Amino acid sequence: MENNQPLVYFLCTGNSCRSQIADGFLKALGGDHFDVRSAGLEAHGLNPRAVLVMKEVGIDISQNSSDVIDPAIFNQADYIITLCGHADEHCPVISNQNVIKWHWGFDDPAKATGTEEEIMEQFRTVRDSIKERIQQFVEVGK
Repeated sequence: MENNQPLVYFLCTGNSCRSQIADGFLKALGGDHFDVRSAGLEAHGLNPRAVLVMKEVGIDISQNSSDVIDPAIFNQADYIITLCGHADEHCPVISNQNVIKWHWGFDDPAKATGTEEEIMEQFRTVRDSIKERIQQFVEVGK
């Protein structure tokens, strides 16, 4: 599919939380200006808590799928943004010389411990931090 929108590819280890949250926010805040995709080094499935915290801010990611990196999308991306250290360290070699690669490190909310409310607070903290980065990206990228 050819279009003139910059292709943004969010990468994480399992494509279950952080990359899904980033995907949801960029589609909601800048979807008219970007072709947004996300993937993982592995596919761990969509985390139900990520779906819940995004629903709290009015963004539905419940139909997103957890996907592994697609080499075709990867090699066409204008921006590759890793959201965890493991994905940054194990990111495939980028052959596209024009790609812009950034690493935005966020704690993994799926590793949070404590009561359900404490775990959800970690998800909300990461969600809000990702939203701030996406807002900055959209303001600059338009």
